[in-house]
Amino acid sequence: MTSQACVRIDHLSFCRGKRKIFDDISLEIPRGSIVGLMGPSGTGKTTLLRLISGQLSPDQGSIFFDDDEINTLSRTKLYQVRKKMGMLFQSNALFTNLSVFDNIAYPLRERADLSEAIIRDIVLMKLQAVGLRGARYLMPSDLSGGMARRVALARAIALDPDLIMYDEPFTGQDPISVGMIVKLMRLLNKNANMTSIIVSHDIEITFGLVDYAFVMAGGKVIGQGKPDELRNSTNEEVRQFLNGLPDGPVPFHYPAKEYITDLMGED
Repeated sequence: MTSQACVRIDHLSFCRGKRKIFDDISLEIPRGSIVGLMGPSGTGKTTLLRLISGQLSPDQGSIFFDDDEINTLSRTKLYQVRKKMGMLFQSNALFTNLSVFDNIAYPLRERADLSEAIIRDIVLMKLQAVGLRGARYLMPSDLSGGMARRVALARAIALDPDLIMYDEPFTGQDPISVGMIVKLMRLLNKNANMTSIIVSHDIEITFGLVDYAFVMAGGKVIGQGKPDELRNSTNEEVRQFLNGLPDGPVPFHYPAKEYITDLMGED
């Protein structure tokens, strides 16, 4: 891996059943950068985050994080490496039986040898960063969707990871909260030297934030570059996605037999 790369993916292929999600893709995420993963729904963006974090294993190829090849690590070593990763899940994945405070304290108690006094200070710092310090005693069921997303973000940054992966961080957020999250992402990258990977369908917000982006479709990386370079792309698939065009090389329908044949029940 080059010294400037935080994550490197080499000739990665991955299938779910007979469906090929990735077909021999390679890419690098520069250290300290904010990088976007974009593309139509169902193209495997969230799956790629799970592969990077070792939740899934590729069928072929390699995934490197710093100097570690993720897909070859033992469970014990992978657990140690994951301490340097943070993940904001699309579903938030909060523990419903734990308070806001205890949700954020959970990774600190599990992965760090800290006193409860220090854990309390860290939790309050992270909640202050997302504007929810006063909500620390609430339960997840008491939170709005936007508040739950911000709590999940506070938990994702609890351990000050080297790499943080955001899966649709702007979903369900009002404009003020989006502005706060964007500001926090920038501060984390600048002041804490974090590397960020963002999966999002919000092109304008993402392009205003990232240094570089990859556009994926059909199991391939179909475009990559700085936001302005992608806006000026001549690739028809990239242009279809960025301009929200219903007709183009990326099909709307999932592969299926002919419609009339299906209606007639001719299997």
